[in-house]
Amino acid sequence: MYLLVNFRQTGLLFHNIYLILPAIVALISAAVLLASGGIGCWMSIRDSTVLQAAFVYLLVIVFCLEATASVLSYVNIGKVHSEFEPFWGMFQNYTGNKQDFNSNAVDAIQEEFQCCGVHNYSDWFGTPWFNRTGKIQVPHSCCNITFDTCNGTLDRPGLLYPQGCQAKLEGGWMFVLYFIIISSAVVAVIQVVGLVTAAQLMRDQPLQEYRILDRDSVN
Repeated sequence: MYLLVNFRQTGLLFHNIYLILPAIVALISAAVLLASGGIGCWMSIRDSTVLQAAFVYLLVIVFCLEATASVLSYVNIGKVHSEFEPFWGMFQNYTGNKQDFNSNAVDAIQEEFQCCGVHNYSDWFGTPWFNRTGKIQVPHSCCNITFDTCNGTLDRPGLLYPQGCQAKLEGGWMFVLYFIIISSAVVAVIQVVGLVTAAQLMRDQPLQEYRILDRDSVN
């Protein structure tokens, strides 16, 4: 969720919805899993076949959602780098204007992920903004927050963030995709235990006996 909120600032990933689809499906499955957990707690208090059936159905739905999220994550792992290649265009269109969405997005990325440029701060040397501002500094958002004296000038590059933003963004999103795959496997094991437990409870529950009433007994 944290990465989704931060990536939303860039407007980059949302041009390709399939890249964030695994995270969306995983969030939906987590919500359904939470609901099934509530029903499971309720089921432990009340002996109800309806609750048991609902619990099993929800677990099956969660299993399908987690499997879908895992497959989508595995497919998208190889596409992360290519999807971030247009990231350079955001820096080329940087104006430094606070009213410009693209400029605000670049500053937000550099400040939030503590990075500078696409690969490093020298990427700013080839941008129109750098040429217009006298070729003496990079945006203030490149400044390492641990140095109060940093103002973005190039005479003290040690005060700038050394790592580029593309590597951090790619690494962060790869972590999300791998996390979805691993967590889905863990949740699947827990679901199997839950399904076995529910099946055992349903098997141990005595069946209600029914008999056909004759006309005389009804009267």
